[in-house]
Amino acid sequence: MLEQSREILSVGDLNRAIAASLEDRFDTVWVSGEISNFKAYDSGHWYFSLKDEEGQIRCVMFRGRNGQVGFMPQSGDLVEVSANLSMYVPRGDIQLTIQTLRRAGMGGLYEAFLKLKAKLAKEGLFDEDRKREIPTHPRSIGIITSPQAAALKDVLSTLARRAPHIPIVIYPTLVQGPDAPAGIIAALKAAEKEKAVDVILLVRGGGSIEDLWAFNDEQLAYAIADSNIPIVSGVGHETDFTIADFVADLRAPTPTGAAELAAPRRDQMLQELDAITQALLQRINQRVEREAQTLDQLALRLSHALPNPDRMREQMTSLQQRMNQAWSVRMENWRRNQSHYQSQLELLNPQRTLERGYSVILSKDNEQLHVVRSPKDLTIHKAFQIQMADGKADVSLAEIKINPDL
Repeated sequence: MLEQSREILSVGDLNRAIAASLEDRFDTVWVSGEISNFKAYDSGHWYFSLKDEEGQIRCVMFRGRNGQVGFMPQSGDLVEVSANLSMYVPRGDIQLTIQTLRRAGMGGLYEAFLKLKAKLAKEGLFDEDRKREIPTHPRSIGIITSPQAAALKDVLSTLARRAPHIPIVIYPTLVQGPDAPAGIIAALKAAEKEKAVDVILLVRGGGSIEDLWAFNDEQLAYAIADSNIPIVSGVGHETDFTIADFVADLRAPTPTGAAELAAPRRDQMLQELDAITQALLQRINQRVEREAQTLDQLALRLSHALPNPDRMREQMTSLQQRMNQAWSVRMENWRRNQSHYQSQLELLNPQRTLERGYSVILSKDNEQLHVVRSPKDLTIHKAFQIQMADGKADVSLAEIKINPDL
């Protein structure tokens, strides 16, 4: 009867009770160990185990937290984590829900990194909307790094392979040690003053957090943010993150990657140019064909609007015939009228009257001849001229007898 009075728990209830007990018992703990079986899921969450010579424990670090880490962990990395101890109820696995993660042994440096990163993020230095666009076809490229750095050789080799036509300007500086931040800032200012490059590559090879610490300098971060020349950072290896990476306009995983992001491939540019040329020629041909068709249409409309040459010739021939006909009629009428007028003139011709037996007596006055119309005009001893059909004669009258019956 005593055993039957005890509460019987389900597995899930038991696991939840253990999880609650662990969360109440343990506050945030710091644990160090080696990462194994690291997996980054598409969700952005990280899953792995921490182990040492005596044991291991499962770990999860959610997306909202791992974005602050500054590097991508890999299996075999020695790290230090701050975490809450909990249990994943469905499997009954005890796990660490990690809040922060840093490389082992970094201690104060890593804490300073996270503190500065949070401060600058709050000030907006990492905001995407303030970052400058990297030119796709820079006229010249500047490189800020140490002349002795192996990274410089890799960058120059990459640029020579991808874009040998682009001039390069090197701004030498220290990239490690206490004087490095001031040197890098001075190189940035020199590039801005010269205005000789369109983009700057800020690069150096990999190393420990101490080696890369110059790129975590606060004043350098402000100088990068204030630069009027776009900056591509390529500091360390792919898993290394510095403050300069977050402030720069574009981060590359390596120095070589920075060169690849800043310089377009020459062969690819030539291919693109050839494609543009072909597209342009096609557009021109299409335009020419379209305009030719329009010209044909206008020519057709114009031919309809202009008189037909054959028809014009027919009209001219018809008009010529009508004009000739009208001229012939007009000339015939003129000839008839001329004959009529000539006949009338013949009838009125004094010569015809004389030919019928009449004569005309003319008086001479001062060598002027006047027709004698009245017998009263006849006088003796005065010269007169008588015109007849066959001629004329000068006479003088000796006697004048006027017949009143006439």
